Amino acid sequence: MVVSRDVGRRHVSSNAAEQRTQDLGRGSTRAGFAVLGVAIRREPWVFAVSTLGSLLFGALTVADAWVLGWSTDHVLLPAFRDGEIGVDILVVVVALFLGVALLRAVGIVARRLGAGIMQYRLQARSRREVTRRYLELPMAWHQQHPTGVLLSNANSDVEAAWGPIAPLPMAVGTVAMMVIAVAQMLLADVVMALIGLLIFPLVIATNVVYQRLSQGWATRAQELRAEVSEIAHESFDGAMVVKTLGREQEETGRFAAKSRELRDVNTRVGRIRAAFDPTLAALPNLGVLVVLAVGVQRVGAGQTEPGDLVTIAYLLTIVSFPIRSIGWLLGEFPRSVVGYSRVDAVLRTTGQMPYGERTMPRGAGGAHLEVGDVEYGYHASQPLLGGLSFAVSPGRTVALVGPTASGKSTITALIARLVDPDAGSIRVDGIDVRDLAPGELARTIAVVPQTPFLFDDTVRGNVTLGADVDDDAVWDALRVAQAETFVAALPRGLDTPLGERGTSLSGGQRQRISLARALVRRPRLLVLDDATSAVDPDVEAKILGALRDATPRGGSGDGVPATLVVVAYRKATISLADEVLYLDRGRIVGSGTHDALLTASPGYARLVNAYEEHSDHASSLSTEAAH
Repeated sequence: MVVSRDVGRRHVSSNAAEQRTQDLGRGSTRAGFAVLGVAIRREPWVFAVSTLGSLLFGALTVADAWVLGWSTDHVLLPAFRDGEIGVDILVVVVALFLGVALLRAVGIVARRLGAGIMQYRLQARSRREVTRRYLELPMAWHQQHPTGVLLSNANSDVEAAWGPIAPLPMAVGTVAMMVIAVAQMLLADVVMALIGLLIFPLVIATNVVYQRLSQGWATRAQELRAEVSEIAHESFDGAMVVKTLGREQEETGRFAAKSRELRDVNTRVGRIRAAFDPTLAALPNLGVLVVLAVGVQRVGAGQTEPGDLVTIAYLLTIVSFPIRSIGWLLGEFPRSVVGYSRVDAVLRTTGQMPYGERTMPRGAGGAHLEVGDVEYGYHASQPLLGGLSFAVSPGRTVALVGPTASGKSTITALIARLVDPDAGSIRVDGIDVRDLAPGELARTIAVVPQTPFLFDDTVRGNVTLGADVDDDAVWDALRVAQAETFVAALPRGLDTPLGERGTSLSGGQRQRISLARALVRRPRLLVLDDATSAVDPDVEAKILGALRDATPRGGSGDGVPATLVVVAYRKATISLADEVLYLDRGRIVGSGTHDALLTASPGYARLVNAYEEHSDHASSLSTEAAH
């Protein structure tokens, strides 16, 4: 069975890729049938209906040949001999042809409808399974996999995995059609049937050669689709970086190079198919010509009937179709195997976060947070946090301050259990977060990331995210987040669509909507990861002041303040905290109030003063530009 590969690694050489491609092709036929077995087990009834329709179509196609031969002997030849056609026999012939045509049409509808339903149901099921698995896997796993590859897994790989389902019922039915047709040919005239069937080994051999040559390249094409998707996603997601640095040409060239490689591989597949398709189509026709040449002599010698010759010639033309349909099925196997292996690799991935069965205590008031001897690193050889310990009492506000890469955002991810520590523990109200049942931590903690993300939905939809929250609670959360005024001024208020990623709002407005989303859930522990960096200091002070005052229905509700952990840089923000933790290189190197740290820690003073000076300088430049 083919195993999945990380197509995001661009350093694989072209020779290695070609060798891997050929290896994939050699095993795809057996693996392809295994994928079909999975599909049939998942949708047995739909497969049965579509296959019955295909069998009906095949049987009626062969019956059409019998009607044609019978009409030749009982209508056409007597008409030439007698010079007239009886009305009764003509009605019978027309009725036979119409009956066969109508029943065959029923078979076609059942076959195609069943195949389509089966294919789309399998695709929908796989997409749901992949998406559900993505949501179950920890952030640590997502950080190790390119977004473009994950998108490809849930889209093009799923489509490719179940690609053979469309021709599957037809292939099964046409195999039955071929068996019936060969039996009827042998019953009609053994000699002509054997002569006609000599073409079968040639058709089969040609088809095998075609599959051998095309499988590897078709597999490589599927891999390249994922790589192209990954590069495109990176370019779109980083459009601002690309534009501000003037790297449009370089990004275009990177995408063009991979697109050209995909084009060349698809062209190679097309050339192979262009060479073999005419051959596969011509071989049965050559067989028909040979049978006609031999058959005319046998009819002239009285060794067979003209109707038998017509029947065999017609059957020989239609038995090539089953072989072609099987070829179409086998032709889908390379892409199917690669797609299924990628999807299956996601579904079989381990590393999910285990949950316990404990529940968080219900009630108002801030939560008690304890971080004990926590160690964590994104790479085993480069630990980021080492022996980190601190505690936050209920209702208090703690600011995390430190230079870039000191571990502040990582701490917020650990508190929310987006990732688990390599060592140590994080406890909320005395309970290790790893012992909590699924969903329990989310009822207590809310995290507002430094980069807000808004969905292509209304203001209400972005704040509630589908939760059962009334509009009064939404407005209260918006008021605490200082977003009430600008939301009320929007054309449709809470029903105003915000566009993809909130493109109709400014950066500060997006941050405030994101904050309201957290507040509307009334968390007992609120974690702000530099979540107000895009708003002006006055608005930020109002937001933090409202959080500390615990206005009704804001924060934890009932006038009781939530516990706040704030990643901050501005003096105005930091000064509102009850305690400041100064981090450097993953360790707490100072703690206390803001004023105390300014005196006791030169590094802390340099950091916050440098940020303040930079902010003042940027503000003055903006003012001068405006004038």
